[in-house]
Amino acid sequence: MEQNVFETSQLAQLLIRVAGAEKAQQLFAMIEVDPRLLGASDARVSRGLLAQAMNMMLFAQNLAAVPEGARYVAEKLAAGEKVLFDHGALRTVDAPRTGALPHGELAFKRILEPLGFAVANVYPLKKLKMTGRAYCHLDLPEVISQFFVSELHVEQFSMNFQIAAERIVHNSRDPLKPEHLSLLTQLSEHHSLSFDDAVTLLPALVGCFDVQHEVPHLVDYETLLAESAEMAWISTEGNRFNHATDRVPHVIELADELRAKGYPIKDSVEISGSGAVRQTALKAAMVQRIFLDEKNHPITRTVPGSFYEFISRDKLPNSDTLDLRFDASNAQGIFKMTAVAAVA
Repeated sequence: MEQNVFETSQLAQLLIRVAGAEKAQQLFAMIEVDPRLLGASDARVSRGLLAQAMNMMLFAQNLAAVPEGARYVAEKLAAGEKVLFDHGALRTVDAPRTGALPHGELAFKRILEPLGFAVANVYPLKKLKMTGRAYCHLDLPEVISQFFVSELHVEQFSMNFQIAAERIVHNSRDPLKPEHLSLLTQLSEHHSLSFDDAVTLLPALVGCFDVQHEVPHLVDYETLLAESAEMAWISTEGNRFNHATDRVPHVIELADELRAKGYPIKDSVEISGSGAVRQTALKAAMVQRIFLDEKNHPITRTVPGSFYEFISRDKLPNSDTLDLRFDASNAQGIFKMTAVAAVA
């Protein structure tokens, strides 16, 4: 991008105010930004522009958590290419008590809808006892990355599982304060905010994609892991991005190339029933997390964290429109990237 475009665009100015000039430069150098989001500064920040700023910060947050993803992106940048951010995925818990945090997808519906996203499709993930929802942006659906929000249904598991899950999430915090909720209401009504209000809201939005509950007990983690690797993952990683996804032209060829380079990539590529959507991923980064033992003493275990995904999308039949749909079978295959037991 030309320097003067970076300096004058409202998106850049918003990111500079929130993340700092150096970080903003890095984000623009790394992520493909559509020219329609690079307008000059205005008195108001549109919902699409605010969504783009949030997504760029979340992508960088995921990359910082996945070293092999960072390695891949660094090689891509060195080759003069950028990332086309397709979607980010996160997991939520549908449980009777989740403290101050709204349960399940509602914790993010209240954020995503004011930003201009709407549920495009619902995907039953029956094997996992979850439901996935694809949130697509209404204004620029092919340009602003989607969200795949999955919701785990605690009541479908054993009673011991339900008790362990509730012990973990029953006192979750709400990262949004009343002033942030008020700004989301304004954004929902007017589809824009003043620049200063956008600066106030943006870091609060990014903060929602984190762990909102207390440190879990190891015994509860092990109870959850016995029935659901996904809920065990939530107990340590919360609502962080489970993965961020790079949209690439030929994911099968890319997977072969990365495997030859020694990347820890999934053994196979997930292909949708229609054949139009193809996905694979790097294996989850292994991270150290703190648990509490039976005496409430902290202990450390190595567990699966987030990962980095790749996707190729064809155009819809007889159309120039990109097929932005997902596939339940693909999603359940990709979710296996975090199905690894904790180790001491």
